Amino acid sequence: MTDHSSRLDALETRIAYQDQTIEELNATITAQWRQIDLLTRKLETMEQQVRSGVHIADPATEPPPPHY
Repeated sequence: MTDHSSRLDALETRIAYQDQTIEELNATITAQWRQIDLLTRKLETMEQQVRSGVHIADPATEPPPPHY
C-alpha cells in the first residue's frame, strides 16, 4: 500500500509542477502576442506613411548629433 501512496504523491507533485509550467508558458505566449500585435500596428503605420509619400530620413545621410 505504501508503494501506491508514494506513486500517487509523486504524480501529484509532477502535475503541480506541470500546471505551474503551463501557466508560465501561457503568460509568455500572451505577452509575445501583445508585442507582435504592437509591432504589426507600427509596421502598418510605417507602410502607410511610405505609401503616402511621407519622407522618412535615412540615418546614413543625417548629420551626427551635437554630442559627437
